[in-house]
Amino acid sequence: MSDTPKEVTLLLIEDDDIDAMSVTRAFNKMSLANKIIRATDGLEGLEMLRSGAVPSPYIILLDLQMPRLNGLEFLDEIRQDPKLAKSIVFVLTTSKSDEDMTASYKKNIAGYFVKEQVGEGFLDIVKMLKGYWKIVHFPEN
Repeated sequence: MSDTPKEVTLLLIEDDDIDAMSVTRAFNKMSLANKIIRATDGLEGLEMLRSGAVPSPYIILLDLQMPRLNGLEFLDEIRQDPKLAKSIVFVLTTSKSDEDMTASYKKNIAGYFVKEQVGEGFLDIVKMLKGYWKIVHFPEN
């Protein structure tokens, strides 16, 4: 096992262009050069993961309210897929609903963030993610 951390790819599954730009801007502001790949809904994100378009290791930033395949449905799909079941997923959503939060954690997410924290609060989320992938060891596959 190498002690040099691999570059972590971010898969942003977000249907809102403004929110996607805010996420990208926050990563740029923190001088993080990690590759960000965007899917506009859960179905597209699932297809990208299954086709190998997202290099490993990766972290998924997932919105919940999306067309075609929403975030909770996406989580159901990846948790049932042996190749994707151990994917690291952070939910990034506008929903403050206890039901959405509980349902997300039951599907083994790593964290739940509310989008109203975009701005200075969101920079704290980016700092946390940066620290996370610098200290966590990812499996080879």
